[in-house]
Amino acid sequence: MRRPKIQPIRNKLDLTDRVQVRIVTRRLGLSQAELTEIVGRIGNSIAAISKEVHSQRACRLAAAAEVPPAAVIASVTETSADVGAMPETLP
Repeated sequence: MRRPKIQPIRNKLDLTDRVQVRIVTRRLGLSQAELTEIVGRIGNSIAAISKEVHSQRACRLAAAAEVPPAAVIASVTETSADVGAMPETLP
């Protein structure tokens, strides 16, 4: 007797399926422990996991990219303009 092969649900992650876990960890750039922690916190929806990973990365990038105040930027551009100036007379 033939039994039909059980089709996996495409938008849900099965942590017991090693192939699915490997594909998702590579695609999102996570470790297996990080993926397990996110699934425990959010759920096994692949869309929700992807959204959470991208929002975490955006928060990390925004915090890491500290922009100096405008006064510092202005002073750096003034000094670089002074360095590039050629003297009027050559010895």
